[in-house]
Amino acid sequence: MQQQVAVAFIGLGVMGEPMCRHILQKRAGAGVSEVRGFDIAGAPVARLAEQGLQAAKSPQEAVEGADLVLMSLPGDEQLKALCSGPDGLLKHVGPGQTIVDLGTSSVDLTVKLEVKFAAQGASYADAPVARTRAAAEAGTLAVLVGGATSVFDRIRPVLGCFAEEVIHCGAVGSGQVVKQMNNMVLFQTVTALAEALSIAQSCGVSGETLFGAMSKGSGNSFALHNHGRKALIPREFPKRAFSTSYALKDLNYAIELAKQADIRAPGAAATQALFEEAIQKGMGDDYFPTVIRVINEAARESGQ
Repeated sequence: MQQQVAVAFIGLGVMGEPMCRHILQKRAGAGVSEVRGFDIAGAPVARLAEQGLQAAKSPQEAVEGADLVLMSLPGDEQLKALCSGPDGLLKHVGPGQTIVDLGTSSVDLTVKLEVKFAAQGASYADAPVARTRAAAEAGTLAVLVGGATSVFDRIRPVLGCFAEEVIHCGAVGSGQVVKQMNNMVLFQTVTALAEALSIAQSCGVSGETLFGAMSKGSGNSFALHNHGRKALIPREFPKRAFSTSYALKDLNYAIELAKQADIRAPGAAATQALFEEAIQKGMGDDYFPTVIRVINEAARESGQ
């Protein structure tokens, strides 16, 4: 008989809300007995409560009695405050509980938190999610897990509620390494697509023609279909998507890993500079393919 698991979900934002919703919808098959959730915004909590979420008044209340605690937060600052703050989770968890970070966080912080939670008798894993907001809504995310094999086996059924791929990458921190390398490649690919599109259009070739031809050749990629055709060609850069500021945060994590290993990453550095320029020009909250506007602005300024 499958052991029943009580789940706490903290952070019900753009990605967290649909992930939590899938757990609620599939909880019986995943052996989840209850789901308690918290977010600083009331609206997503109210929406999920209609599907069975037990609303918690605080993160501390959410984790009380939870076997598995899932956190979906923007980055290091929020993760550190939640876990290590004056009344953080480290003061409220104990033996038998498992804490999982679903966000993209620095490897250094991840490893430090694992040690601190272990001192409390709790297990810790990093499980950053990959793919788009649409994938979160569809329940087809990929999850990159860093943690002990026993922990991976324990959390996999719940993660499978909102992901079609749950990949064990190695020890704690390895999920973050893989996610950050994935994003580093994605950001550079989208930048390359933005450059190619701008150049082709300046020569009278349409975006659909360019990307349609590239999709049949060696230039084909996930980024071409999901960022090129859906954002770059129509110039659609919504606010509640993967913003330029968030993208820069993730890219900075990757570049820091490169510096620690004394490895040059010139492509990442060039993309970092482009993101920084976009943010300086007021595009920080826009979906990150907005960098094509910076590229085209430079062309206009040069009279091309």
